[in-house]
Amino acid sequence: MTSISQTRRSTNPNPSFPLREELAIRCWAGLAFCGLWLLGKTTRKFFAGAADELRACWQRGEQTIIAFWHSRILLMPFPYCGQKACILNSAHRDGEIITRVIKRFGVTAVRGSSTRGWLRGLKGMLEAYRQGYDLVVVPDGPRGPRYHAKSGVLQLARATGAPIFPVTYGAAWALTIPSWDRLLVPLPFSRVVYIVGQPIRVPADASAAQLEEKRQALEHSLNSITTQADQFFKTGSCR
Repeated sequence: MTSISQTRRSTNPNPSFPLREELAIRCWAGLAFCGLWLLGKTTRKFFAGAADELRACWQRGEQTIIAFWHSRILLMPFPYCGQKACILNSAHRDGEIITRVIKRFGVTAVRGSSTRGWLRGLKGMLEAYRQGYDLVVVPDGPRGPRYHAKSGVLQLARATGAPIFPVTYGAAWALTIPSWDRLLVPLPFSRVVYIVGQPIRVPADASAAQLEEKRQALEHSLNSITTQADQFFKTGSCR
């Protein structure tokens, strides 16, 4: 059987960068890993919503698709407790930094995005699913529009039959980076809540109209649970 690493080489080759840019990527990836490791060790984590249902799927060995907004990408490696995961990630510089960081947390990356190389990325993700990987997709990445779900994740769900679990997080103490996605960066020793939405399933014979209906449902769910997560510690939900 073709390995996923072979699939990435044949359909999504690793990008090459000029020496100066390569050194910068290595430096940023190293710093990002250290910062992420620190946050993982010092933040206190809570779980809400359909988190138990998602864990039950993993405990039964069932494969899933995890979807979250680009602004909540930072702490997503930590709650994962399935067998193995594969994320669709872009091949530009920022995507390369992310790829190298998450690799240290055991997450594999397939190159491609909704704006460039989507077909190659789709093939790589389907191959990963056939090899037993859970799939991870950022439906508004890599460049937005912010909080707008693109249809690619629904196509994956239709092709695989796997449920899509919307996931987000919020933090008691955090910074918001003034980037297009408004990246949320929890501070060390903060409390963090992960909220999981109800799974969304896409029939194998779903029409274009049904795909759009499911896309809207995913977008609504992600926006709803993100609002809940942002308000979680302000309303005293966590005790």
